[in-house]
Amino acid sequence: MVHSWGRPSTTLKLWLPLFFLLVSLGDASSRRTRRLGSSAAEETAETYDKYYNYVELTGLLRALAQKYPHIANLSSVGQSAEGRELWVMRITEDPNGDSPGKPKFKYVGNMHGDETVSRQVLVYLVEHLLGKYGEEPRIGQLINTTDIYIMPSMNPDGFERSVEGDCIGENGGRNNAKNMDLNRSFPDQFDGTFVSPGDVPEVMAVIRWIQEKKFVLSGNLHGGTVVASYPFDDSALHKQQGQYSQSADDNLFRFLALVYSQNHPVMKTGEPNCPDSPEETFSDGITNGAQWYDVSGGMQDYNYLYGNCLEITMELSCCKYPLAAELRKEWDMNRESLIAYMEKIHIGVRGYVKEAVNGSALTSASIVVAGILHNLTTGMYGDYYRLLLPGTYNITAVAPGYISATVHSVQVMEGKATELNFTLAPVASEVESSSTPSSIPGVLPPEHQPIQPQEFRHHNYADMELFLRKYNSEFPSITHLYSVGHSVEARELWVMIISDNPTVHEHGEPEFKYVANMHGNEVVGRELLLNLIEYLCRNYGTDLEVTKLVNNTRIHIMPSMNPDGYEAAIEGDVKGYKGRNNSNNFDLNRNFPDQFTTITDPRQPETIAVMNWLKSIPFVLSANLHGGSLVVNYPYDDDKEGTTQYSQSPDDKVFQQVSRAYSQENPLMHNGHPCEELYRDEYFEDGITNGANWYNVPGGMQDWNYLNTNCFEVTIELGCIKYPMANDLPKYWEQNRKALLHFIHQVHTGIKGTVSDMNDGTGIPNATISVADIDHNITSAHTGDYWRILVPDLRNCITNKYFSQDSVELVDFRLTRLHSDSKGQAQNGLQPTQNPSEKEFQSLIKELSLGQGLEKLVRITATDSSFRYQRYKELSGFMRGLTLNFPKITSLRGLGRSVEFRTLWALEISNKPREAEPSEPKIRFVAGIHGNAPVGTELLLEFAAFLCINYGKNPAITRLINETRIVIVPSINPDGREQAVEKQCNSTQGLTNAHGKDLDTDFFGNASQRVVEAQPETRAMMDMILDKGYTLSVALDGGALVATYPYDKPVQSVENEGTLKYLASVYANNHPKMHLGDTGCSNNGQMGNIPDGVMRAAERQSHMGSMKDFSMDFGHCPEITVYTGCCLFPPAEQLAKLWAENKKALLSMLVEVHKGVRGVVRDKSGKPIVGAIIVLNGGVRVFSAEGGYFHALLAPGNHNIEAVADGYQQQRQEVHTASSIIIEFDMDNSIFGLPREFVVASAAASMTALVVTACIIWCVCAAKSNRQKDGFHRLRQHRDDYDDEIRLTSMGSKKSLLAHEFQDESESDEETLYANKI
Repeated sequence: MVHSWGRPSTTLKLWLPLFFLLVSLGDASSRRTRRLGSSAAEETAETYDKYYNYVELTGLLRALAQKYPHIANLSSVGQSAEGRELWVMRITEDPNGDSPGKPKFKYVGNMHGDETVSRQVLVYLVEHLLGKYGEEPRIGQLINTTDIYIMPSMNPDGFERSVEGDCIGENGGRNNAKNMDLNRSFPDQFDGTFVSPGDVPEVMAVIRWIQEKKFVLSGNLHGGTVVASYPFDDSALHKQQGQYSQSADDNLFRFLALVYSQNHPVMKTGEPNCPDSPEETFSDGITNGAQWYDVSGGMQDYNYLYGNCLEITMELSCCKYPLAAELRKEWDMNRESLIAYMEKIHIGVRGYVKEAVNGSALTSASIVVAGILHNLTTGMYGDYYRLLLPGTYNITAVAPGYISATVHSVQVMEGKATELNFTLAPVASEVESSSTPSSIPGVLPPEHQPIQPQEFRHHNYADMELFLRKYNSEFPSITHLYSVGHSVEARELWVMIISDNPTVHEHGEPEFKYVANMHGNEVVGRELLLNLIEYLCRNYGTDLEVTKLVNNTRIHIMPSMNPDGYEAAIEGDVKGYKGRNNSNNFDLNRNFPDQFTTITDPRQPETIAVMNWLKSIPFVLSANLHGGSLVVNYPYDDDKEGTTQYSQSPDDKVFQQVSRAYSQENPLMHNGHPCEELYRDEYFEDGITNGANWYNVPGGMQDWNYLNTNCFEVTIELGCIKYPMANDLPKYWEQNRKALLHFIHQVHTGIKGTVSDMNDGTGIPNATISVADIDHNITSAHTGDYWRILVPDLRNCITNKYFSQDSVELVDFRLTRLHSDSKGQAQNGLQPTQNPSEKEFQSLIKELSLGQGLEKLVRITATDSSFRYQRYKELSGFMRGLTLNFPKITSLRGLGRSVEFRTLWALEISNKPREAEPSEPKIRFVAGIHGNAPVGTELLLEFAAFLCINYGKNPAITRLINETRIVIVPSINPDGREQAVEKQCNSTQGLTNAHGKDLDTDFFGNASQRVVEAQPETRAMMDMILDKGYTLSVALDGGALVATYPYDKPVQSVENEGTLKYLASVYANNHPKMHLGDTGCSNNGQMGNIPDGVMRAAERQSHMGSMKDFSMDFGHCPEITVYTGCCLFPPAEQLAKLWAENKKALLSMLVEVHKGVRGVVRDKSGKPIVGAIIVLNGGVRVFSAEGGYFHALLAPGNHNIEAVADGYQQQRQEVHTASSIIIEFDMDNSIFGLPREFVVASAAASMTALVVTACIIWCVCAAKSNRQKDGFHRLRQHRDDYDDEIRLTSMGSKKSLLAHEFQDESESDEETLYANKI
């Protein structure tokens, strides 16, 4: 019981002591003494030169309470082990009552009895506050707006045993009279630390006090060094030192600790220079408690975790019990810190939470700040005070039985707190709960009991939809309802997101999903997920586990993947098939692309919708809920042989781990005997099984998740009866509720982190995360964050009572842009730099590469178009029209003429289309090589118009055009196009040129391979390709729905295949249908699955002489061919749809061409080297252009690059690229280790000497041969007789023989050019 030292009850009793006090103060000397029982009138001024024992302290505090009754009230919160009162002075306006609007602050001193400076300093603080009230506006403002509680001594028994001058605590007194360390006796989050209440009455009294008052901010004053320590004081590992234990409010705690330390002249230096530990330092005078040393059962952690209060610990002096002569100095050093720290109780957000019907206060409502996993609750007036640093926050008020309310983008400024009030409406359907259990004095509040679902029934589609809409409406701050597609019968495939910020992917927060009712007659999962939605929503903000999961996980719940099948199913079905399949009678769990088996069934709309969904969100963990047994089934679901045997994935141990996480929490499943009445011999050890080892399932969803996304998925069979009666549903919830929650926790196991650019800190998407000995990589998400579930290393296992479910290791990667020195090693010297404009552009490329970047660009750049097929004359007019309307960014030229003399047009789009800009990448878009497939031609014409129209209007399009040289050739075969007929999906009419030649079989670089002369269209394109200035080429064709990469010719292996496949996959992934891999081309027999919609061209249709192969071998430019649709010449009405499907993919190529590796080749003097060969991964080559620039596209990963130039030493460099990286090669122009200039000069001198010597010899020989002239003269007269002999003799030259041996006189000089492959 708290009892007060009250003021006299009558006016006379009040005024008499005050009168004597005033007289006494007027006559007092500068020094006064303390006497037990003396009246306030006898007190004199503070001298700061002695310690007050318990009796003196009691008398002083009573005197001060009597002297300042209008702002001071003295009370005791309990007694020590030896019966001494634990005095608390309350200082505030109207200290005898409680009024709303004033946050509660406390200081506690002398917790360790022999650490005495705190005891005296708090006495001085009490005197200072009371004495300066009315004199200093700052003090008046603090007292009028704050409810201040000061406890000078929590351990008065220990103080009485301590000895003045004992600096290191050798004489006892630290502990209480029961020899208990009070700062090791509070309940602890990691190990409990429960002690007998009778041994620590001081602790029990303070716990009651904390629970009653709902303090907002607190300081615990100690001694032994000089530092401010903040939570947490211990960690799960209980490592003695060096383990930083971070709270959810770590930044705020650091700020508060700095407020104290930076106002303390010694503490702020971080160098206490304590005699017993002179080497000990603290950065800025603050430290995390556990990092300093581990303290279990500390008071500051208890305040934060269980008391609504933020508390730090201040160590005030090196000497625990210094001589009294030091007290004045200690007070002077701490005065400003003590006051400044108290003032910080008024930062952040404050307000009231009230009931909407009658306006009454809602006590114990939770205040939830998005992104900070620490809630607090309202006080008796519904008031709350949430300390926050300046920033923008989303804040939610949650109370059981009421609809939660969220205010977004709350601005918190420096200084005074932001006012934010909530009014909560009651939930009409909420079941009234009994009265809240009262707190038992001296112990923790009873364990919170979460609210369980109240209604159990089977929900048909309409009922389920209303349920989802209802909960989305009631809990808008934590839910988001969306559809991923439609079923065959046009029912929505609904998904509910539950998270603290449900509409966006938060960096670092994993994405989790549950999918149920894939088989329409397996309904338990459907109902369990509706129960789970209700449970998470109702308990958010009041249940610690639920709140933590929702705040730290983005949970996606799809109750029904097969709503059509559900409507056909029948309640009571035990093991039937009615409703199992979708409305087209296809089993959805046999309908996904499979790694071992070709799935020939047409891809169903539900399957396609889910595949698109999984590709769009970086899911980490998932479960697919089924029925018919009781087991968790993990990949793989089938094998190569198609037999029932164990089919192990690279992550087999991980899958076993997450499977057991579910089965062990289900009281029946883990026994392993699921359905003894139905399947007597069936047994699953630990309640888990490998899918293929149970039975073979090709085309399953869980395998597709694992192989095609970052997501690990298992299949959970929830019960033996597929469609149980409704009255059995509560039993299923009770059996599975813990397992459902525990499985979500598994998404927080393993490792997570961010892959970022070392230079600017931006996240790198699609970076590959590899784990040694596990042949399965994952990639980073849109902002560079990643999650990788792993089996824990038992040697480093973390055991944590409260948080052991979520033991995830943080591993960040920062990738440095690589540069090389002359030896190909990373260097710290001169490196290529980016100006601000280049950095801005790279940021744009990253933005467009992330998530919705391109999608947003597509939406905001829509152009009105009337699509129709255009014949040659119209096409030519359209191209000229572009140059007339957009002359500054377009340039039109003819590449050559067709057989029938139609011009092959090439349009360049760039900010400087008539100037060479070798530093910019150059991309080529071509179409119409087959005249009977004109869709690509129309798409490129619209693409050209789209770019031109948006130039100068849309910043992204403008910048892309400014930084890229775009060349568009819409029709390579205009003659064939004139012959083709619309709406002919399979006709070959128009496929060839006017000579009947398929142009895609006419590209040969070696004359020895060519039988006849190249067609004029081919010749024109070959000239263009041999320009060697292109970085990437995209060719559009028709007759399929797939993207192909080189080669068309049959080859055993393809150099740089990873990059080529990657480029094709970029296009396919940005096409809404292509990446699904289902060609669906029944018109040409091309049915079946093509993984990710990408394949090597030769696998589709192998042939020689393709443009793609020529571009690779002779143009040194990768080219992909995109087949835009199954019909070669579809009706014009379909063009708008085809444009919508390909627009984003075409733009993605403009973005992709700016990635890879680019750089400059130069010598040591800085002179650029033109024509240097850049060899990629030992095979593919590109050449440095004018200015020494080169650019090569590479897939994310490790690559070897070599630079070779005539007369220079070869350079080698290994790079890792996940986006654009600049590499600058500094070529060494030495020969045999000597400077090139010296070697050349020496060679020239030697050559000169040889020539002079030769001349001398010739003169000598000439003089001797004069006598033979007459003989040679006679020989010339008979020249004709010797012609044959002379010709025969000349052929004796070895050089001449070689030249004649390899001369092909059937070739023209021009043809020979193409025969020489560089």
